[in-house]
Amino acid sequence: MPTPPTGPAPHHSPNAVPQDIEWRLPRHARSMGRARNLLREQATSWKLPDEVTETAVLLLSELMTNAYRHAKVSPGREIWARCLVAGDRLRVAVTDANDTLPMPREARPDDEAGRGLTLVTALADAWGADPRPHGIGKTVWFELSHKPADASEGRR
Repeated sequence: MPTPPTGPAPHHSPNAVPQDIEWRLPRHARSMGRARNLLREQATSWKLPDEVTETAVLLLSELMTNAYRHAKVSPGREIWARCLVAGDRLRVAVTDANDTLPMPREARPDDEAGRGLTLVTALADAWGADPRPHGIGKTVWFELSHKPADASEGRR
């Protein structure tokens, strides 16, 4: 006969919205659009302000594009995107299999690429890149501050 569990059973509200979500997408050109759509949907459920959502979607797209273009793995391997809301901060991170940490560069006016990290630097409240502690690759992240939609609605 099985032993009954000790202590109270954990209570999980069926309506609780996760404040942390991760997507594992194939290293494929279509994954950038998929990541943008997933973040827009999640931001709606988290009730993030529209301007924060649009900035986050733009910056996620830039980091996903960099991971797709520069990760040294075959197509079909995964790029991970993780989003976390903690208090008044949204943190978005993209992990790929390339160990080289990114550096912003000055794009020339006629360059067709090379402005992604410049946008991240200009629009994010904070950003950085870290080697993966237990594996190959790196994680590039950014943070945006926001006020919860419910709190800002009462202050018009």
